[in-house]
Amino acid sequence: MSTLSIILHPKVNNFGIKKYRLALRATVNRKRSYYYFGRNIEPKFWNQSAESVKKSHPKYKQLNRLIRKKYDQVDDLIFELESSKEKFTAKEIVDSIRNKVEQKTFFGLADDHIQNLLRAKNHNRAISDKSKINRIKEFIGNRDLTFEQIDQSMLKKLKIFLVAKEGLSERSAMNIFILIRLIYNVAIRDNIVEQKFYPFGRGKIKIKFPQTIKIGLTENEICRIEKLDLECKSAIWHTKNVFLFSFYLAGIRISDVLKLKWSDILEDRLYYKMSKNNKVDSLKLSPKVINILDFYKNEKRTKNDFIFPELKTINIKDSKATYSRIKTSIKKFNTHLSKIAEIAEIDKKITNHIARHSFGNIAGDKVSPHMLQKLYRHTSLSTTINYQGNFIHKNTDEALDTIMNF
Repeated sequence: MSTLSIILHPKVNNFGIKKYRLALRATVNRKRSYYYFGRNIEPKFWNQSAESVKKSHPKYKQLNRLIRKKYDQVDDLIFELESSKEKFTAKEIVDSIRNKVEQKTFFGLADDHIQNLLRAKNHNRAISDKSKINRIKEFIGNRDLTFEQIDQSMLKKLKIFLVAKEGLSERSAMNIFILIRLIYNVAIRDNIVEQKFYPFGRGKIKIKFPQTIKIGLTENEICRIEKLDLECKSAIWHTKNVFLFSFYLAGIRISDVLKLKWSDILEDRLYYKMSKNNKVDSLKLSPKVINILDFYKNEKRTKNDFIFPELKTINIKDSKATYSRIKTSIKKFNTHLSKIAEIAEIDKKITNHIARHSFGNIAGDKVSPHMLQKLYRHTSLSTTINYQGNFIHKNTDEALDTIMNF
């Protein structure tokens, strides 16, 4: 007969302090063996009857998820062994599970990460992260990689490889490091690798992004784009409309603009959910926005139809097809925006994302950071302050003029 229990297993360390280790106890024919989760839990946070961490613990959800996952894994193994009528011991059960955990490599867990993104229909992130994983494989030489091998020395060599040999920017290299850190944290959570091997943090590898220069269009440059006399219904005319539509509504990201439907408009207000962070917002439609919408009303078939034409001809339930169409459309828009910059005599590279930078540049310090946070749909005020810092130059300009006035 075999049983499983989740317990707190006490142990006194070398300093005489009693620690309570979270453990799975397997019992077979009255013989016991323990699998330790690598977590210590104070008894006040433990519900023995429910064999779970109490809600009063700050990480009770993560710990209970870890418990449930490991319990089910061991329970399934016991069921298979009992069904096959093979003899087994408690120690063999725990050793088998421990060996399976130890065999989980970085690339194995990375593949799980990519598959999870695809199941969540997050194709943009899946493709981006898969490309990052391939960069790491190129550096390693396509051999397997354990988490213990990912140390400070290896990461320093990887950065040199990415920047010096592959020609990646410092920011791109740091994005790869962020992915490594994410997967490493999952490995620690799932008890695949011990915390002591973690290569990031104080005194170790720090992920620091270089400052980037964000340049937006000025009021005068936006006016020049508005006044362009382009052939009605041409591709470049449509690109101009989409760009200005985004700008007028505080720089809505182009992927969100293309997903907007007529049903998202109610009483001259736009209601929509931002794909990046799922924040819901409502924005007033200015006369300039309404004027753009009037051009597309004739193509409206139903209230649930898309405002702009890019996604009208595909099955929106097919997330991969939607992602591909948006990506292709953005590429075309950027090509046309280069032509618009040339016609409007603007000596700046214009892309769809510049609409957001342009709004920030023109907003400057005209409104409070709290209001800009709402307009940008930022989760954190500090994100807004850091972002807007790229475009507020008035005080520094006046200070420089004062200093140089001699």
